[in-house]
Amino acid sequence: MDVLDDLLAGTRARGGVFNLTIMDPPWALEIRDEAALSLATLVRGSAWVRRDGIEPMRMEQGDVAVFTGTTPYVVGDAVDTEPQLRIHPGGVCEPLPGAPVDYSARLGVRTYGGRAEGEAMVVSGTYQLAGDVSQRLLAALPSVLVVPAADVAGSVMDIVLSEIQRDEPGQQSVLDRWLDLALITTLRAWFDRPESHAPGWYQAQADPVAGLALRLIHEQPAHPWSVTELADRVGVSRASLARRFTALVGEAPMTYLTGWRITLAADLLRSTRDTVETIARRVGYANAFALSVAFKRVRGTTPTVIDTPGENSVKHLFEPGGTYDAAGNREYLVGRAVVWSG
Repeated sequence: MDVLDDLLAGTRARGGVFNLTIMDPPWALEIRDEAALSLATLVRGSAWVRRDGIEPMRMEQGDVAVFTGTTPYVVGDAVDTEPQLRIHPGGVCEPLPGAPVDYSARLGVRTYGGRAEGEAMVVSGTYQLAGDVSQRLLAALPSVLVVPAADVAGSVMDIVLSEIQRDEPGQQSVLDRWLDLALITTLRAWFDRPESHAPGWYQAQADPVAGLALRLIHEQPAHPWSVTELADRVGVSRASLARRFTALVGEAPMTYLTGWRITLAADLLRSTRDTVETIARRVGYANAFALSVAFKRVRGTTPTVIDTPGENSVKHLFEPGGTYDAAGNREYLVGRAVVWSG
């Protein structure tokens, strides 16, 4: 597993929301779905993408746009066309005042618009993300990016369009997987473009030294890695590995390893009922105390746990009076929900 595999695993679609919207000029569609990550592709026509804080961006037929963050955005035929339709969380469509046509009319499965033969056709798909692994990927992306049709696997988007209009058993799972594939192909194309300023971890994957070290770290994050062992496995000296890795990734190998372990631990604390002790060992720390020390050093905060859902009392991870195991180690149980405190 490489770095992008790991980050995409944390981003995988589960219950993604899809809309196919068909409109005629002058047209504009506002997407206010509060999703952390969404995609839109123009099946027919051409359009401008507008979002607060960025210059309008042009989209042609077949282009794919990726949006990060929950700020609303508009896709329309011109930079000044007022939206006539708004998409809310869950794919709910709301016609806006003054629209010449009620574009919220249902034309088919997940399909809305004035008429099926409309000049513009937009497919949108959204992710509902939570967790530190997905945040690492989002941090590497701009607020809006547009990848030309020539750089995206057209067959993938054609299948997505076809599947959106089907309603068969297991269809949500099918759509989720195709949304993932569309995202992967789009991000690969984006990161390979000069203007993307791809993050160090992506560029380093093609390097025979830093790339192999990254792969080893991501395949076995809990392994007690040292620079010496990584260098031996890669086949270079410690100094060569440290120099090459730092130059390409932007941080030293052990610093990167610590950051990745903390990222994994944060997701596990939020998503599982495992004890902190168990999570610590899963990500490469000897015990809960060692994990907390690393957390504090990296993020300036320590994890705390809520014992019972609905209760306001918060128990600190290392609260005095905890229980001890037979070896004299303090035992810390994690509840169902996790928060963070300074």
